[in-house]
Amino acid sequence: MCARFSRLFRPSHLLTNAVTTDVDLWAPDIDVVQRNNELTIKADLPGLRREDVLVDITDDAVTIQGERKLEREEEREGIYHTERSYGSFCRVIPLPEGAMSDQAKATFRDGVLEVIMPAPPASKGRRLEITERAKK
Repeated sequence: MCARFSRLFRPSHLLTNAVTTDVDLWAPDIDVVQRNNELTIKADLPGLRREDVLVDITDDAVTIQGERKLEREEEREGIYHTERSYGSFCRVIPLPEGAMSDQAKATFRDGVLEVIMPAPPASKGRRLEITERAKK
């Protein structure tokens, strides 16, 4: 099951120095920015290659998924230590109404995935005056 956008502010990963399970949970950090008429989604995917990542897009959401494999080797004072850790991830980022997902483009460089697409202008909104409710 994919992590929903609302879980963005949880810790970015649950990996520790000790390997506790065969499969560790991991949710990459994601930034979503809308400037002018462009929506940009960036995902930090350190240690992954472009081939390790899948991006699916619909009119409603962008789904980013993949798997990372970490190996750590250390040799100190004649003792050799190695740890391996594997973790799959899947993130779903809802798109604002009117985003033009059919024109989206994705690039991957230095462990950062970037998805860019045209988006509708951000609504300006308005301030509401708060009035006192009449007593009954």
